[in-house]
Amino acid sequence: MLQKLNLDYILFLDIETVPEQEHFGNLDDDKKELWEQKSRYQRKDEFTAEEFYERAGIWAEFGKIVCISVGYFNFKGDIRTFRVTTFHGEEDTLLKEFKNLLNSHFSGPKHMLCGHNGKEFDFPYIARRMIIHGIDLPYKLNMFGKKPWEIPHLDTMELWKFGDYKHFTSLKLMANVLGIPSPKEDIDGSMVREVFYKDKDIDRICTYCELDVITTAQVFLRLRNDDLLVDSEIKRI
Repeated sequence: MLQKLNLDYILFLDIETVPEQEHFGNLDDDKKELWEQKSRYQRKDEFTAEEFYERAGIWAEFGKIVCISVGYFNFKGDIRTFRVTTFHGEEDTLLKEFKNLLNSHFSGPKHMLCGHNGKEFDFPYIARRMIIHGIDLPYKLNMFGKKPWEIPHLDTMELWKFGDYKHFTSLKLMANVLGIPSPKEDIDGSMVREVFYKDKDIDRICTYCELDVITTAQVFLRLRNDDLLVDSEIKRI
């Protein structure tokens, strides 16, 4: 089935998120109370709400997107390229730019979005943050009234589950077991908050995000038994 999908109709993506405020103390009293209630189950008695706030970027209600990296295949005869770019800056601006990309180049009936754990995280997170900013949802993210088979989303982690709903496999682990060369990342997801707020190095975060997009595309190729991308085929734009 995967082999029947046209690769140039798929937009691969990944997002990086951080807590909406740098410090818990920057929240107003209502938001502090809501955070304490929201995080109670996850932190249990091991952390206070303030101590746990560094993880707030996981929730769209308490976090924000600092970049969206995308990648897509382009074919000209026998020449295959994978083009990668990143939207970053103020969140409402990058969301609008991402929406413009979807509407102008990936809005057709055969176009699909693909991420690793995208159905659980990236896709709903982007949609929620768009609604928070008063941005109308693009068709590819608007799930209201659609039947499951009408939702144009692919998820490499879900494809790896083969119906096993309790199975979680990280992108890094999938790349390892599938023999995909590991990208030379100098940070991981747990470091994004510090790199954004303390180091103020958005370029470093964007590079990390782009590498995950490339790895997601490589995993998808392996799931199809296609040849992996080589460095000369990857173009950053």
